[in-house]
Amino acid sequence: MIPKTIIPFVAIAALVGCTQTKNDSAMQQPKAKKISKVLNTHNDQRVDHYYWLNERDNPEVIAYLEEENAYREHIMAGTKDLQDSLYAEIKGRIKEDDESVPYLLDGYWYYTRYETGKEYPIYCRKANEEDAEETILFDVNDMADGYDYYQLGGLRISPDNQKVAFAVDTVSRRIYTIYVKDLRTGEILPDKLEGTTGNCTWAADNATLFFSKRDNQTLRANQIYRYALGGDDPELVYEETDETFVCSVGKTRDKRHIVIHSNATLSDEFRILNAEDPNGTFEVFQPRVRGLEYSIDGFNNRWYIITNAQEATNFKLMTTDLENTTLDHWKNLIDHREDVLLEDVELFDDFLVVEEKSNGLTRIGLRMWTAFDSPTYIEMDDPTYGLGLGNNPEPSQRRIRFGYSSLNQPSSVREYDIDKQTTQILKETEVVGGYDKTQYISERLWATATDGTKVPISLVRHVDTPLDGSAPMVLYGYGSYGYSLDATFSVARLSLLQRGFVYAIAHIRGGSEMGRQWYEDGKLRKKRNTFTDFIACAEHVIAEGYTSDKNLFAWGGSAGGLLVGAVANMRPDLFRGVVAEVPFVDVVTTMLDESIPLTTGEYDEWGNPNEKQYYDYMKTYSPYDNVTVQDYPAMLITTGLHDSQVQYWEPAKWIALLREKRTNNEPLLLYCEMTTGHGGASGRFAALKEVAMKYAFVIDVSRAINE
Repeated sequence: MIPKTIIPFVAIAALVGCTQTKNDSAMQQPKAKKISKVLNTHNDQRVDHYYWLNERDNPEVIAYLEEENAYREHIMAGTKDLQDSLYAEIKGRIKEDDESVPYLLDGYWYYTRYETGKEYPIYCRKANEEDAEETILFDVNDMADGYDYYQLGGLRISPDNQKVAFAVDTVSRRIYTIYVKDLRTGEILPDKLEGTTGNCTWAADNATLFFSKRDNQTLRANQIYRYALGGDDPELVYEETDETFVCSVGKTRDKRHIVIHSNATLSDEFRILNAEDPNGTFEVFQPRVRGLEYSIDGFNNRWYIITNAQEATNFKLMTTDLENTTLDHWKNLIDHREDVLLEDVELFDDFLVVEEKSNGLTRIGLRMWTAFDSPTYIEMDDPTYGLGLGNNPEPSQRRIRFGYSSLNQPSSVREYDIDKQTTQILKETEVVGGYDKTQYISERLWATATDGTKVPISLVRHVDTPLDGSAPMVLYGYGSYGYSLDATFSVARLSLLQRGFVYAIAHIRGGSEMGRQWYEDGKLRKKRNTFTDFIACAEHVIAEGYTSDKNLFAWGGSAGGLLVGAVANMRPDLFRGVVAEVPFVDVVTTMLDESIPLTTGEYDEWGNPNEKQYYDYMKTYSPYDNVTVQDYPAMLITTGLHDSQVQYWEPAKWIALLREKRTNNEPLLLYCEMTTGHGGASGRFAALKEVAMKYAFVIDVSRAINE
């Protein structure tokens, strides 16, 4: 008997048309013209016939991208009703008139709310007094009117609570213009700071802003400026000349210091300035040393430093007084631990809070200053979950906000009472229409990599989904930059789970789920571990009966797009389909081009291909360089014309080469958003249309094989 709680695939087949899997449609698939470009590095020649697609202003390039979009729409025309249904489902589960949990900062409660039928947030505050009236800081719905893309960010309230600096991007290139609003009058001041990252902070005088700017060509954040409101042009106070570093500016928790942070993948350097002396000179905290990573915060007349100094691979917490800031004065406060990764620390008057990774899971621990060596950990009850500190801006507070979610439990804001040692749920995301978490099973599995390493997998499925290999599965992965994928809830994902899909996250090397060494073992000349780990996870879920190679989809974005592109070359037989979002697939050519945003700053992640050892190694896995004559899974590839992180031409070139080389006729589709960049659409619900399109792709391809 078919369970009523799962929408059966036979019903889907009756409702929607199938994505065409053969090239016999009226519209022929696009075919990019070939212009030979010889790339010669280390006496090795690569011929790139689609290099010309990087000419963003070439009308032929735009025409090709539009042709790809038209072809995708044609091939997926049979899923139009399904896409509409999915969009309506997902949107229908989201509470439109919603509000965040307010947090107290300097005498005001701040919160964000949404109104029914509107795409963008409304930022508000109320004074911390009885019957205080709401003040709308920004109604982004009004501000975004007339724009295809609108992103508001970088909100910074002045110390006297009278002004707010904010940043706006209307192109999706992550290039922001900073403005200032007078909160007493509602007036936008004439000050206008262009070409910034959106990152800024106030000095203590309420009249001076420090902000960071990007290099015009590479978009590298390389300059810090000082600007006096109503004054002359901004003054350059720091320029990062090392092309492998970027810089930003902020303020310590005690608000006493302005801090400039210069960082590369493996090195940090901080400069500090008394916030009461905005026209003063920044002083170096600890000079940069290759391999020395550290972050700083100031509190209660001391500096606190998270660092990997003295071979602390998983980092430790050190401290020093305000005057003696160099490494030789730092003293241990929390020692290095081989099995625990120290990720963050937040400082309070009576205690400090640590955020750590242990056995692949985040945990929050509290250490009272009066009983420092006896930490208390907040208990979690799911086998796999996502956890992170929330807004805790007041050091005097004795309640700790944190966010919690699991694969089968909606996101919630929780508060831990230090004195009562109890946790209260302040708000749990409402799933409109009702949601019963007992109908979904969250699990944690362990796959064995080729070298014997155990790799964790987080997984969720409906209780009625069979474990006989017949269920379709999405296997998601990233595995780069030390970024850990937490097992969190998704309202949208319910549309897959209710259709019998299993959803899994492969916590592969290249992230930091299992500690810093997990990251070290998945980058540079160990990068292939990332791909073989993912393959091992795929083989494991198949062996355990969660899915089969006829029903398994690989999904990843950005560096995760590199992941799924690499495994599609290495083991195309394992996957029924691939969804590659804004994929980084032309690794060698991109990393050789120092004019492209982010390139030079990522040598410590991928290697510098100007050195032959890294060039040769990259070439073994770069998806574009390893497309070969073989069958490939069905693929949906997405990009954005204005993407500043992964340029649109990488996926455009990739799909052109795949069409040329592959030996089968599975759907091979490109979606190029012509008005946005790396993050996609900016509206709250507009982005769901793209989600619905991707879901329709995997549902329809899976249905086709199961007919």
